[in-house]
Amino acid sequence: MACCRNCLCCHCCCRDEETRTPEELTILGETQDEEDEILPRKDYESLDYDRLLFIDGCSFVGLFVDFFVHLFTQLKFNLVGKSVEECSENGCLALSLLELLAFNMTFIFIASVLVLIEPVAAGSGIPEIKSYLNGVKIPGIVRLRAFLCKAIGVLFTVAGGMFVGKEGPMIHCGAIVGAGLPQFQSITFKKINFDFPYFRSDRDKRDFVSAGAAAGVAAAFGAPIGGTLFSLEEGSSFWNQALTWKVLFCSMSATFTLNFFRSGIHYNKWGSFQLPGLLNFGEFKCLDGDKKCHLWTVVDLAFFVLMGVVGGLLGALFNFINKKLAKYRMRHVHPKAKFVRVLESLLVAMVTTVVIFVASMTLGECRDFASATTNNSSTALVYIINSTIRQFFCPNKTYNDMATLFFNPQEVAINQLFHQDGTFSPVTLTVFFVLYFLLACWTYGVSVPSGLFVPSLLCGAAFGRLVANILKINLGMDIYSGTFALIGAAAFLGGVVRMTISLTVILIESTNEITYGLPIMITLMVAKWIGDFFNKGIYDIHIHLRGVPMLEWETEVEMDKLTASDIMEPNLTYVYPHTRIQSLVSILRTTIYHAFPVVTENRDNEREFMKGNILISNNIRYKKASVLTRAGEQRRRCQSMKSYPSSELRNVCDDPAAAVVPAVEEGQDMLQQMLERRHVPYPNLYPDQSPSEEWTMEERFRPLTFHGLILRSQLVNLLIRGVCYAENQTSATQPRLSYGEMTEDYPRFPDIHDLDLALLNPRMIVDVTPYMNPCPYTVSPNTHVSQVFNLFRTMGLRHLPVVNAVGEIVGIITRHNLTHEFLLAKLRQHYITL
Repeated sequence: MACCRNCLCCHCCCRDEETRTPEELTILGETQDEEDEILPRKDYESLDYDRLLFIDGCSFVGLFVDFFVHLFTQLKFNLVGKSVEECSENGCLALSLLELLAFNMTFIFIASVLVLIEPVAAGSGIPEIKSYLNGVKIPGIVRLRAFLCKAIGVLFTVAGGMFVGKEGPMIHCGAIVGAGLPQFQSITFKKINFDFPYFRSDRDKRDFVSAGAAAGVAAAFGAPIGGTLFSLEEGSSFWNQALTWKVLFCSMSATFTLNFFRSGIHYNKWGSFQLPGLLNFGEFKCLDGDKKCHLWTVVDLAFFVLMGVVGGLLGALFNFINKKLAKYRMRHVHPKAKFVRVLESLLVAMVTTVVIFVASMTLGECRDFASATTNNSSTALVYIINSTIRQFFCPNKTYNDMATLFFNPQEVAINQLFHQDGTFSPVTLTVFFVLYFLLACWTYGVSVPSGLFVPSLLCGAAFGRLVANILKINLGMDIYSGTFALIGAAAFLGGVVRMTISLTVILIESTNEITYGLPIMITLMVAKWIGDFFNKGIYDIHIHLRGVPMLEWETEVEMDKLTASDIMEPNLTYVYPHTRIQSLVSILRTTIYHAFPVVTENRDNEREFMKGNILISNNIRYKKASVLTRAGEQRRRCQSMKSYPSSELRNVCDDPAAAVVPAVEEGQDMLQQMLERRHVPYPNLYPDQSPSEEWTMEERFRPLTFHGLILRSQLVNLLIRGVCYAENQTSATQPRLSYGEMTEDYPRFPDIHDLDLALLNPRMIVDVTPYMNPCPYTVSPNTHVSQVFNLFRTMGLRHLPVVNAVGEIVGIITRHNLTHEFLLAKLRQHYITL
C-alpha cells in the first residue's frame, strides 16, 4: 500500500480502503480493541510561532456566570425546599423529587443543546487550551461562538445540579477573550471588523491566550499570582521574561475588577473588596480566647504525607475510571446521532438528582443545631454557613447533615466542611465521598460545559474531614478540623490534575493563610509522585484521547540513537522560485500541506550522480525510503486539472509536451530567456516543468538546492491578488505586497478552492522569493533527535527542513515526527533494522 505522509500538516492520504491505520481509526472515533494505543491524529495543524497585555474581560464573564448561577440555584432550592418541608408532613415527597428533576433536567438540556451548536464548548476547556499553548491549532477553540456557548452553558450546567464546577470553563473563557479582544474583529459577527493591524500572528495570539488563561484562574480563585503560575506551569509551553509581568498585571486587573463589582453587588459596598474570587475559602482562624487551638503542628505533617499518598491513589483511580468512560463514549456514543449525547447528559442529570434526593432522605443523620457552629470569626461567613444548614427530613432543632452537603451550591458545601465546627457523621462523610467520587467521575466528559476543580476540592474536603473526625473523636487528638479538610482537598485535587507550584499558591491565596504553604506543598508533591506512578493527570489523559500531537518537555535519552534522517519525511512537495500559476494551482489543489520548500535543481551535480558521490548517494537513499515518484505526483495534479474551468489548463494537462516545452510567442526563444535568467539569485530553468514518467532515474532524483520556505496562505494570497509577471517580462515587473496586505486576512486566510480559476492566466509566472522565509531553522541529517527536539520545541517551530552539507534539502520534520509515539515507533524500527 502506497502511503503519502504529509510533510507539513501530517495528514495521512492512504487510499487502501480495506486496511485502516490506527491513526485513521482514531480520527473516525473507532478502535480495534479496548487496549489499542491512541496515536496522535494527523489532522491537527501546528501554529506558526517562528518569528502590552491587559485583559480583564474574563472578570465580567465571571460576574455574569456567578450572578445567574446564584439566581437560578437560589430559585431552585427555595422552591424545592418549601416543597420538601410541606411534603414531609403530607407525604408527597415524590412531587418534590419531580420538581427537582424538572429544574435540573431543563437546565442540563439547555446546556447540552449549546454544546451541540459548538462541540468544543464541552468539558472544562483546559486540555484544549493547554494544547493550543503547546503549539497545536484546534479548530474553533478560541472562537466567539465557543465563548458564548461555554459561558451560557456552564451556568446552566452548574445550576442544573451536576457535579461540575465553573472555574475550568472560566479559564477557557478567559483564553478566548485573550485571543479575540486584540484582533478587533469577529468571524461569527462579520460586522465587527476594525482596522487594527497589530497582533496579527500566532505568536502574539499565543501570548494573549496565556494571559487570558491566567486571568481566568485569577478571577475564579481570587489568586493573581496563582493564575500567573498556572499559565506558566500547566499551560504555556513557550515563555519569556517580558511576558511574566504582563500576565501578572493582567491577572491582578481581573481580580481587582471582579472583587470590586462582586462586593458592590452582594454587599452594596462598592470598593470594599470583600469577595476576591468566585471561590473563596474564607480565613482559617481559631475561636477568640482558645489558646490551645492551633492550625497545624509538626506532628500533623506525618498525617498530611499519608493523606497525600491516599490522595494520589484516589486521583489515579479517578483518572483510570474516567479514561475508561471516555473511551466508551468515543466508541459507542459519539459515532451515533448527536441527540444521543443530549440523552446521555439528561441521564446523568436524572441519576444525580435521584441519588442526592434519596441519599439525603434515607442516609442523612439528624444532628442538633447547637453543634453547627463555626470556628471562624468572619461574620459574613458565619451567616452564610448558618443560613444554608438544611433541616430536610428532620424534626425541629435538628438539621440533616447529608442534605446540608447535597442541597447547597458546591462552594457553600466546601465552606461547610472547612469551617463548621460541629462534626458531620463519619457515615455521612463516607457515603457523600463515595457518591460524589463516582458521580463526578461519570459526569466529567459528558457533552456539557463542566469544570473539575470544585468537584475535586469538595470530594477531597469530605475525605479530609473524615480523617479529622477519626483523629479527633476516635483517637482524641487535639487538631483543627478545617486544616485537615483543606489538606484533603489539596491531596485529592493534586492527585487528579497533578499540579504543584501553581495549585499551592492558588490555595494559599484563597485561604489568606501563608502558614499553610509548607503542608500544602508537601501534600501536593506526594500526591503527584504517587499518582504519576500509575497514570498521567486528567488533562493529559484527555489530550491523549483526542489524539493531539503534544510535545513533551524533553525526549528520553534512548531516543538519541536516532538522527534527523531517521525521523524526517523524505517525500517532499516543493515549488520553484519562479513558478507558473498552473503549477501553483495544481500543487495547492492536490495537496494539503501548509508550507512548501522553495528549491532549484542542482544541475552541477548531475555528472556525479552515477559516480558514487557520497552526498548525492545519501540524497538518493533518503528519497527512496517510502517515496512516491514525482511522476505519480504529476498524475494527481493532472487529474485535478481536468475539472478546471480554464480550457487552457485542460489542454496543458492533456498535452505532455506542453508541460515541458515552453510556448514561443512572437518568434521569441523562451527557453533562451530562461537560460539567461539562471544567473539571478534564484535561477529556475523550467518554471512550469514537472516530472514525467519518461524521466530517467538521474532526472527523477536530481538533487534540490534549498532556498527557503513559503506558506500555503502566502501562495493563495499571491494568486488572489494577481501577483505575477508575464513570460516576456522580468520578475521586477511583478507587483509587491506589503506585510500588512499579506496578513490582513489573519487568522482566516482564503482557501484555494474558493479561487475563481477562470480569472487566472495559467502561463503567468509568480516570483515567490520576496515572500518566502529565506533563512529558516535547519538541521543536518546526522543531528541527534534530542537536538532536533530541543530546537523545534524551544523556538516554537512549525516545520524544520533537513539540509545536507551542500545545501540540498533531503527531508522535513514537523510536530508529528517528534511526538512520543512516533519516536517510539521509529526506535523499534531502528532496533529491528539492527
